[in-house]
Amino acid sequence: MIYALLAAAFYAVNVPFSKLLLNHVGATTMAALLYLGAGIGIGILSLFHKQETGAKLDRKDLSFVMGMIVLDIAAPIFLMLGIACGSSSNASLLGNFEIVATTVIALVIFKEAVSRRLWAAIALITLSSILLSFEGTESFRFSYGSLLVLLATVCWGFENNCTRNISSKNTYEIVILKGIFSGLGSLIIAFIKRETMPQLIYIVLALLLGFVAYGLSIFLYVRAQNTLGAAKTSAYYAVAPFIGVLFSFVFLRERLTVTYLIALAVMIAGAGLAAADTLVRQHVHSHQHTFTHTHDGSTHTHTITHTHEHNHYRADGGHGHHHSRKELMKELAAHR
Repeated sequence: MIYALLAAAFYAVNVPFSKLLLNHVGATTMAALLYLGAGIGIGILSLFHKQETGAKLDRKDLSFVMGMIVLDIAAPIFLMLGIACGSSSNASLLGNFEIVATTVIALVIFKEAVSRRLWAAIALITLSSILLSFEGTESFRFSYGSLLVLLATVCWGFENNCTRNISSKNTYEIVILKGIFSGLGSLIIAFIKRETMPQLIYIVLALLLGFVAYGLSIFLYVRAQNTLGAAKTSAYYAVAPFIGVLFSFVFLRERLTVTYLIALAVMIAGAGLAAADTLVRQHVHSHQHTFTHTHDGSTHTHTITHTHEHNHYRADGGHGHHHSRKELMKELAAHR
């Protein structure tokens, strides 16, 4: 949980500060520099940390790695274009649609369990995203900036599930591959589009932003996925847009509208439900088991008390228990 929340906090700086840098850097070039900063920064960190426990990626991981890289080329380009022609606060909040995309894909393709509480969260977040996608209550003109941001979240929804399938592997290797190759792919597209290279100071600032908002965030996100799964990690990650909105108001002086405030309230409710669905705690149960069997011509009855510690998942007003019966079977066998 801590990894997921830290990942969200680091990513929150992305949208508002990218909005500032986009005044000096082309959208596709910006996407490239962000991911290159992530790959280079985590690559440097890996030189000082040799004790990574995850196994190295191998040939059977290739399809997930390729999917991860291609989607990470498309997503930030869509996001930067959306930020360039829309508001930073809108883009930050719309980032929560990534929860919807990640969860639905995790359910449909990767068969992860989704509770009724999480479905309710998805409905609220989707409603909020619809409200944020229109430019005003009078004209109801659809915002193309919002559409581009939503496309980015769908790409990241697929990417999250690709990464989930390799999240037990070497985290440094995943983030370095993701950063370097996705960054180079975006840079090639920027050259094809003939975007002008920015001044050195803006290149350095974009690389640093990429290291923090993408590099450190992705690193911690992958670690969280390995424990929580794709859907639950995205739920905790939902706090990022709200931090981003705060930065947008403080640094960019973006104004609040009535529609925006309604959408914000709905989004908070949805994100709160999503986060509540991920609550996990450990506790110990004590059970008595009575069984009767016949041995050497006589009947015996035994009562055995055993305890077990397991994860307790709160969901839909009930709970599910997940634990092994191996210890109980050993105790029963001793009496036969």
